[in-house]
Amino acid sequence: MLAKGSLSWILITLWIIFCFALVTYFTAHPYAKTGLLIGILVLVFLLIFFRDPERYPVEGNECMLSPADGRIVDIRGRKLCIFMNFQNVHVNRAPLKGKVTSLEYKKGGYIPAFCKDSHRNERQHIYMDTEYGEVEVVQIAGVITRRIVPYIKEGDFMERGQRIGMIRFGSRVDVTVPESFVIECNKGDKVYAGRTSIARLKQKE
Repeated sequence: MLAKGSLSWILITLWIIFCFALVTYFTAHPYAKTGLLIGILVLVFLLIFFRDPERYPVEGNECMLSPADGRIVDIRGRKLCIFMNFQNVHVNRAPLKGKVTSLEYKKGGYIPAFCKDSHRNERQHIYMDTEYGEVEVVQIAGVITRRIVPYIKEGDFMERGQRIGMIRFGSRVDVTVPESFVIECNKGDKVYAGRTSIARLKQKE
């Protein structure tokens, strides 16, 4: 399955491949085959990058799920920072069930997303009202990224693990963990959106 918002990229690449294929077939242009090969390689890369596999939470409702694939690069109090490489799935998901109360898009630069100064980058703040309190998910653009693609709007009710948007070509996602949860991951851990538990509800005494 391909991520929503990726079809135009795939179609443009297919058109370029088709054009190079025609040139290769009807002429003996020395660079036609090279262009065709590069186009095919780009298409393979895009198909891998824009993949969007189905995800099913393996933990119960007492677990908060990771909103992104990648590696945890920082833990700042109740905030977890997840960096996504090119090979990761770039579709983000809701960490908990709740209502989208606000979306705030902010323009900015394109500092490498793993840097602490990346809070100055282009980003989208997603605020969700859950039964455990407010949760904030921040999608942060990286160096090559030029587009954050939202799948949701204010007022939407999200199920845990439901798709909320995508960031193109390398990026980061920050998420705040409510006080009623105990963080159960560490810096350097690899996580998967909609599948990996990053925090667990505190046991009542």
